[in-house]
Amino acid sequence: MPLPSQDTRVTYPDGELVASTRVLHVAATDDGRNAVITEATSFHPVDATWPDQPADTGTLRVRGVAHVIRDAVVAATDGESLHLGSDIPVRKGTEGWAFVVAHLVDADVEVAEGDEVQIEADAATRRALSAGHTACHLASLALNRVLADRWSKPARADALGSPDFDGIAIDTSRIVANGSVDRYRLNKSLRRSGFDTASLVADASAIDHRALIDQLDRWIASGAPVRVESDGDGLTDRRSWVCELPEGTARIPCGGTHLNSLAELSAVLPLFALLDDAGTPVLEMSTEARLRH
Repeated sequence: MPLPSQDTRVTYPDGELVASTRVLHVAATDDGRNAVITEATSFHPVDATWPDQPADTGTLRVRGVAHVIRDAVVAATDGESLHLGSDIPVRKGTEGWAFVVAHLVDADVEVAEGDEVQIEADAATRRALSAGHTACHLASLALNRVLADRWSKPARADALGSPDFDGIAIDTSRIVANGSVDRYRLNKSLRRSGFDTASLVADASAIDHRALIDQLDRWIASGAPVRVESDGDGLTDRRSWVCELPEGTARIPCGGTHLNSLAELSAVLPLFALLDDAGTPVLEMSTEARLRH
């Protein structure tokens, strides 16, 4: 069976955990595993171009036997060969290429092209990562608000109209179970853009933490609904996190998974630290998402 010519159809943006589907291709990987490509999947993969949210955990069920999915990565094919993760040589949307989810399983798993299979993502892991990702977006919006008066020049706006410190200064973002870690470079470029980096470099506690927490508490108390909007069900179709906050609808481009409502959260708690990256100051925001049980 030839390699796929269309993107994998994904159902995880809608919160789905289970997908019954058909195997399109199986390929051996360099590290001794097999990459299983299916028509559809409920499994969120890690994307090497922006690996903020890790892959789901879960199983691939073949002929009644459940096998552990060791990892899931975004892959791409031009019909001749399959490229995994950071080995993909082209950008998403390149003509003639299909972007697919590669489910990595042990080499001794008996699965073949044409098999009908069931893919199941672990519910607890999904919820913990979704909580972390939703909290990450909330914390970034709140941070932008409390830092708004530190700009001396006009800056591009975030989803709620505040100067977008998060979008302009972000270096890395990592979603973890019930939390996230975001790092912002307080470099010369940011200072030239009009942001007052000096006070934060001197003391990360210069951020008004009480105002930040108060803002987050108000949003959580609103119980605002959360959803993922998509232009289609293909892996590379554009998707956005949407939250109906009291101040207005916040919409942020995002390929991850999320909670259904802020009512699922009891608190979002960011902490700050100042780091050094080869002489460049870095502000780190570690965010904890506490769930209602």
